[in-house]
Amino acid sequence: MGSGVAFFDYDNDGRLDLFFTNGAALKDPMPREQAPDKSAPKFWNRLYQQKTDGTFVDVTERAGVKGNGYSMGAATADYDNDGYVDLFVSGYGANQLYHNNGDGTFSDVSKKLPVNSGWSTSAGWFDYDLDGRLDLFLVRYMEWDFESGSMFCGGPALTLRAYCHPDNFKGATNILLHQKPDGSFEDVTTSAHIADPAGKGLGVAFADFDNDGWTDVFVANDSVRQSLYRNKGDGSFEDIAVMSGAAYDDNGRTFAGMGVDCADYDNDGYSDVFITTLSNERYALYRNNGDLSFTYVTNTSGVGQITLLYSGWGTRFVDVDNDGLRDLFVAQGHVLDTVEKSTAYLKYEQPLLLMRNTGKGFVNVSATAGAPFKNPIAARGAAFGDLNNDGQLDIVIGVLDSGPLVLRNTGTRNHWLGLSLTGSKSNRQGLGARVTVIDNSGRKQVFDVTTASSYISASDPRLLIGLGEVKGVRSVEVRWPSRRVQTLTNPPIDRYIVIKESD
Repeated sequence: MGSGVAFFDYDNDGRLDLFFTNGAALKDPMPREQAPDKSAPKFWNRLYQQKTDGTFVDVTERAGVKGNGYSMGAATADYDNDGYVDLFVSGYGANQLYHNNGDGTFSDVSKKLPVNSGWSTSAGWFDYDLDGRLDLFLVRYMEWDFESGSMFCGGPALTLRAYCHPDNFKGATNILLHQKPDGSFEDVTTSAHIADPAGKGLGVAFADFDNDGWTDVFVANDSVRQSLYRNKGDGSFEDIAVMSGAAYDDNGRTFAGMGVDCADYDNDGYSDVFITTLSNERYALYRNNGDLSFTYVTNTSGVGQITLLYSGWGTRFVDVDNDGLRDLFVAQGHVLDTVEKSTAYLKYEQPLLLMRNTGKGFVNVSATAGAPFKNPIAARGAAFGDLNNDGQLDIVIGVLDSGPLVLRNTGTRNHWLGLSLTGSKSNRQGLGARVTVIDNSGRKQVFDVTTASSYISASDPRLLIGLGEVKGVRSVEVRWPSRRVQTLTNPPIDRYIVIKESD
């Protein structure tokens, strides 16, 4: 289940650094009252600082982020608006909040969190009430412990042991933690109307689906219906997944939702949804109709035929060739390491997947995407960002029982524009801002600024806008979470620029 990844510039040197979650030592059987043991160095979470030459050095011990419990995911943001990006780590048996001290070290301030139990998976930072302080959405998987989880499940006549299906366990509600003015957090799950004990959440993504200025939340659930929490703007949400058409597949069936991302792949001004699933289910692509309804376009877009035999985890809409159309990347691998013994045509280790957006649908271009796409692995978390600031999006993947995989993008010469936001009245990183870019050809692209999405991972908050062969940008409009609107005209391209929130 594990191996989350995070991109974040923890030391403010302009270069992205990398954080990886790790597991812990377990016994078989594992006593219910005993905690996973993370004391051995091989189980530590790891922080790598990027040096000026593009190599990385392990700074885990100095930074103080070895971790506790069986770690799963990572969420990054400057939650206290002090100019340094902080780190939240989710997991089984322990959730940890690390405050960035600004000197290369972190302090464990988990006592600020009112919730620190259960099985937490993905998490994300966003300002749901637009008060300028970031809040934390915590996804939980199910009610589980080592004793109940030790039941024997498997193949024909139970002769082959395998991981048990989530139907064997009760769900667990997600948690919303509101940040108070003093920097502590309060659990507002019930009052915000997101408490749903039937959910079995694995992935989370944020977007303003109805373009009303309030950030909404999509949760990918495993083998129960999906959840779409519409932000009502009064401190509460309503789950509109069923009524909007984004809860089930085209046959009204549930599926194993794992990774999720939201973005405007067809450039119509509304954020769409993509969810990875288990083999034999097809990944789910929902097109936003612009009226709080969605159309399941998995099959008509070509995604269904491409993905039928795959199992996906970390994912994102990414414009890998900077042509102005967002493509789809998926880190893959079956959940069952015994699947080949029970189902010969399915594989545990699976190749990475890249689907190119043609403007009319998606086509599988993995065969021409480079050598890493030819080697099957057991991939899980995936984070996205520009490691060397060259205007091409790179990808880092967490791999089970192996080292991580770093994918350098070297395949495009198209023009681009990079945007980094700095909030003042809004949160420091401008998370939740809506950015609209119109290039010199008149094409409009819309983005929601976030570090969340994918699966148990956190990505670079900077926006990378592909321009294709167009040699200029007419305007960049930023609608900040503070409701301020700024417009920048004719910015320079093929470089990163910083937009600071002003009056």
